[in-house]
Amino acid sequence: MVKNMGTADRIVRTVLGVAGIVLGIALGGLWWIATGVGVVFLATSAVSSCPLYLPFGISTRRKTGA
Repeated sequence: MVKNMGTADRIVRTVLGVAGIVLGIALGGLWWIATGVGVVFLATSAVSSCPLYLPFGISTRRKTGA
């Protein structure tokens, strides 16, 4: 899997993921969708790769090299 997420992107996704899970659990009802999105955000942050970035060639990761 190609890593295409930078540090700032991972931090934002982690915060939004935790917030989504907390909202989903606290509010119930149709907020389970927020829980699902939160889980996906946490998962993509953990592996440093966003599958939706791949077809568009997007990368928020810094370029390495000279």
